[in-house]
This record gives sequence, C-alpha cells and structure tokens, in this order.
Amino acid sequence: MIKNFLFVMSQAPHDGAGVQETLDIILTTAAFDQSVSLLFLDDGVLQLHQRQQSEKVGLKDTAAIFQALQIYDVHEYFVESESLQHRGLKPGNLILPVQEVYRKDINALMRRFDRVISA
Repeated sequence: MIKNFLFVMSQAPHDGAGVQETLDIILTTAAFDQSVSLLFLDDGVLQLHQRQQSEKVGLKDTAAIFQALQIYDVHEYFVESESLQHRGLKPGNLILPVQEVYRKDINALMRRFDRVISA
C-alpha cells in the first residue's frame, strides 16, 4: 500500500551529517515506491541554495542528490515563503522547482499526507 510521506527539512545544509542521513532515508522511502514530498522550513531552505560550497566544510555536495530525487519520482518540493524572504532567497535562486507555501497554510499542507517526518 502506497503512503504519502512529507519530509520536513529545517536544518542548515552544513549542520553535520543530518542532511545526508535524511536524504538517505528519503531515497530509501522513494525506492520502495512510496510517494515522497519535501517541505523546507527555516534554515532548511538554505539546502536548496544554488551556490553552496560544501567542500570547504568537508561534507558531500548534497545539491546533486537533491537534483537526483526526480529519478526516484520525487517531484513535490514546498518551501515556506517567510523562510525564503527572511534569508533573502527567491525561488529562482534554488536548485529545484518549488511551490511556495505561506506559514499560515503549513498545517493544511501537512494534513494532506499520511506521514510527516521532521528531519
């Protein structure tokens, strides 16, 4: 039975190995033909910024993994509008096509999914 998963990404991109571990879980979930979507909040929106320099902090470049998610049929990416604005980003600055969601609409978005996983 297919479940709809929403992974909520709120960590900064170079805040330890958490992002990489979450991406591994997302890839595994999608590989088992589950429906996967991602929501980026707070510092999590920085994970989608185009010009990250992960090699300077000794971490893997996760941008390539995010872009490969489409191979696993992960096509829905939501970002909280206020988080983007607070960090001076616009959807055109991001590595994936995203749908902006206002903070007031986040709870309604989450109710659309069978499982919401905070990462």
